[in-house]
Amino acid sequence: MNCLQSWPEPIVRVQSLSDSGIRAIPKRYVKGPSDRPSPLVESSAGSDVQIPVIDLQKTLDSIATACREWGFFQVVNHGVSHELMARTREVWREFFHLPLEEKQQYANSPSTYEGYGSRLGVEKGAKLDWSDYFFLHYLPTSLRDQNKWPKLPSSCRELVGKYNEELVKLCGKLTKILSLNLGLKEEYLQQAFGGEEVGACLRINFYPKCPQPDLTLGLSSHSDPGGMTLLLPDENVAGLQVRRARKWITVKPVPNAFIVNIGDQIQVLSNARYRSVEHRVIVNSVKERVSLAFFYNPRGDLLVQPAPELVAEDSPALYSPMTYNEYRVFIRTRGPCGKSQVESLKSPK
Repeated sequence: MNCLQSWPEPIVRVQSLSDSGIRAIPKRYVKGPSDRPSPLVESSAGSDVQIPVIDLQKTLDSIATACREWGFFQVVNHGVSHELMARTREVWREFFHLPLEEKQQYANSPSTYEGYGSRLGVEKGAKLDWSDYFFLHYLPTSLRDQNKWPKLPSSCRELVGKYNEELVKLCGKLTKILSLNLGLKEEYLQQAFGGEEVGACLRINFYPKCPQPDLTLGLSSHSDPGGMTLLLPDENVAGLQVRRARKWITVKPVPNAFIVNIGDQIQVLSNARYRSVEHRVIVNSVKERVSLAFFYNPRGDLLVQPAPELVAEDSPALYSPMTYNEYRVFIRTRGPCGKSQVESLKSPK
């Protein structure tokens, strides 16, 4: 764990690079040719192909289809105040436009990631993403420290508390639906996550304007290591791309919707009935983006393994038991690496 105590190189804030007026991005942000955004690849997916949009008050069965076929869906009529969603997103936009010295008070380290950051992973010389972020813990309450949340803007801490509280409720509803759709007891996933002692955290992503958006990414291709993610996107600027049939589909945000995606831990618990899906973020030359990713995860010290009800002679357990704490060391070391993390955990046949 020693490698996780400090960053391997001096941290450069991407927003500062963008604001400096540079016309060419530094080499450390330039992705290899196969990892760069390609207009040909994006357009080949077809503009009419989109992840499912699901009304949480009506069609619950369609969530099972979305989880099996996509691993992603947008949910509307979810019960979270639209005003709260908008205010929380905008207060974070205000935070990222505060003076650098104010934000630097919250500079983070890779040991917890909590605070103001600009890179994932601690491999020296690694290619970096074109983004800054703020990461904070919400659950379990033993990890929650509101003094580590921004005190400016003055409404930030209150809004973040209310927002996180509402998203915990929504995740509780969704885990029940997913459990039933898998043929499990309603509370199965919630209990597998730790019952009332689940993990929950929030990462606010800030993607500054980029002079060469065709050479880099805001967030490299990855599947989410946790249980389930609720993303509040920037409705004014599309950026999230989902991988489907070897093509990248740019998600068109639906107003007042959350984008929900399955994480690696639900892939393991469902014995791959539901799969996490690679996704990435592209950046823009004329507009910045702000998005809020809420992660609902198993408690760190619980063993996560396929549900016994989903294991049989003709469908053996695909994954060996592992705690989420052990699992996430991988991404904290290497950063986003497609689906290599969860695929490497498959049990030998």
